[in-house]
Amino acid sequence: MDNRKYNIYFHTHTVSGIIVCVLLYVVFFAGSFAFFKDDLAAWQKNSSYVANRATTQRNFNGLLDSLAKHHNLRGRDIEFFLNRIGMAGYVSMLPSNDSLVRKAAAQALAKAKTQSAAEKQKHGRGRGRGKGGDAAYFSYDFAQRKAVEYEKGYDMGEFMYRLHFLAPLNAIPLPINLGAPFGYLLAGIVSFIFLFALVTGLLLHWNKIVSNFFTFRPWSKWKTVWTDLHTALGVLQFPFQLLFAITGIVLIVNSVLLAPFARLAYNGESEQLYADLQTTDNTKYEYSYTPLGAPFDLNRLVAQVEHKWAGSELTRVFIRNYQDANMHVIVLAAPPAKASFSGTGKLVYRVRDQHILREAMPTEHSTYVSKVRSLIYHLHFGDFGGRPLRLMYFVLGAMGCVVIISGILIWLVARDKTSTPARERAFNFWTANIFLAISLSMLPVTAFTMIALLFVGSPEQSDIFRLYFYSWLALGAYFIVRQNITLTNRQTLMLSAGLCLLLPLLDGVVRNNWFWNTYAKGQFDILFVDLLFLGLGGISSAVLLRVRKRQAAPAAPLVTAAAGG
Repeated sequence: MDNRKYNIYFHTHTVSGIIVCVLLYVVFFAGSFAFFKDDLAAWQKNSSYVANRATTQRNFNGLLDSLAKHHNLRGRDIEFFLNRIGMAGYVSMLPSNDSLVRKAAAQALAKAKTQSAAEKQKHGRGRGRGKGGDAAYFSYDFAQRKAVEYEKGYDMGEFMYRLHFLAPLNAIPLPINLGAPFGYLLAGIVSFIFLFALVTGLLLHWNKIVSNFFTFRPWSKWKTVWTDLHTALGVLQFPFQLLFAITGIVLIVNSVLLAPFARLAYNGESEQLYADLQTTDNTKYEYSYTPLGAPFDLNRLVAQVEHKWAGSELTRVFIRNYQDANMHVIVLAAPPAKASFSGTGKLVYRVRDQHILREAMPTEHSTYVSKVRSLIYHLHFGDFGGRPLRLMYFVLGAMGCVVIISGILIWLVARDKTSTPARERAFNFWTANIFLAISLSMLPVTAFTMIALLFVGSPEQSDIFRLYFYSWLALGAYFIVRQNITLTNRQTLMLSAGLCLLLPLLDGVVRNNWFWNTYAKGQFDILFVDLLFLGLGGISSAVLLRVRKRQAAPAAPLVTAAAGG
């Protein structure tokens, strides 16, 4: 490779990496924990989805009866979104298609607005996050038979999942309309730049890709250590990182990419576009204003579908025109990965005559759109190989964090020269100092937040946000002010080791979730989270001891402060 191409690849790889390093680290770190979204939710709520699935029957009828105590359900569209285990999920209830019910609901809402704040909360939206008028959106646990508002049922699994595509930034008010939520758009831009950094990094090391992969000199100077680590892990991880860059772009910014296509090819009919992509079902079921002749047993229908599609996993259940003569139920299911990597099972059931209008088996021949969509989802979420595959994804994601950190340290150490002007050295140091303070604080902050949640009764979204972001801000600001990268590295390792080891211990003391108890009860999701943090604490302790031995040996220290700063 000639010098001109090498310099182009080198500088573009460096600049693109520096631009997105902090946000990319957040995406990788939070995304790694998001693979265990359901496990984290079970741990926080102290209710094992795995154990409950073996002993609890999902009672959709009971949930509908409970809703009927607070709302007139006649003519409503009700949607159930089930999690991976199927024992919890989210419920969306839209305003009724019956004009009389809507009118009564509007009058009740108007009356509630004139009452006190407490009465308003009691009679206004009912359960859940309002979607206009008498609508509701809430989370539901079938084992505990408990429905809570989205914000009140918020958990660390949901938090880490949404943080990994920067959803909390959507709350930032912007003076202009960007056409998409700010956090999602920023995550999409980060994915694009990350893809660019991956390609240029591969081209940069192409000529020595084999020799560099087998070169690791841990006892050499710091720049050599970080360079070998960055190159070896970068080459090893390249397929994984490329996979996540591409699938992340598709999943995050698909709405932005599809908007112009909808205007050109569909004359602005975006609903028809999404219907052709099989992401929504825009079939209209007319409301007949005629009551349903006989009671309907949703539990019985779901059980029949599960028996017919044995091995498949129900993902969504839609009710259209509840208690009306034209009531329909749509059941969606995903096939087991061993039987079919793509495809979606769909059953459309007309209630009045118990007639199946349409049925597509989950393992039947899938369309091209279904294959592409399933491929993207499976590869991105790692949900086709059970917990072992998700654990492998977690390790690869954590290695991605190491690649990012080593890249920043290479950039810093390479520019820490006496020939570099003092102003540039100060800028380089502060850039690396701020990045490492923010990034390395994430693991101890995550462990601290989860420990704090053990002592918070019924934590809500606001509690998790305050615990996580305020502690992250405080710890990050502390390390930035200290202006010592070596100290940041050492103390974050100490905090990570201590807090990660403390978490399973306190879980046993506070909730009696000792390893042997959760194992005996079959609460493997709760057990896994405790073992995960025990392992992270052990790894942090081992690395800390290794770093201390290294620092005790006579060697050139890592940059601690900017010369002339």
